[in-house]
Amino acid sequence: MAALMSRLLPLACSLVVAGVVLAGTAMADEKLSSSRKNELTNLIRQDCGSCHGMTLKGGLGKPLLPRDLKEFTQSELAYLILEGVPDTPMPPWKELLSKAEADWIAMRLKKGLDK
Repeated sequence: MAALMSRLLPLACSLVVAGVVLAGTAMADEKLSSSRKNELTNLIRQDCGSCHGMTLKGGLGKPLLPRDLKEFTQSELAYLILEGVPDTPMPPWKELLSKAEADWIAMRLKKGLDK
């Protein structure tokens, strides 16, 4: 029984983490109106694109394509969006964006903007 439990524990933990991530993604998506999502998509393309490249493949800032963001969780990206990155040109956006909006942007960046 102990052997079975030791094999099932990592699976159970993975399922809990996946559930939390999916719930966070759904909550970020549900809290915003479709018009606000369109505004945020434009913000990503224009404002983020002005430093990270218009195709988000990099520029002054690092690339923001899903393959380049694998090391970050959605929550970590949202935090970076809100708080900025000290000693870099990445400014904090917390005066202009809510947590739900930063979560939605992070979710879109992790998925790919055109998906």
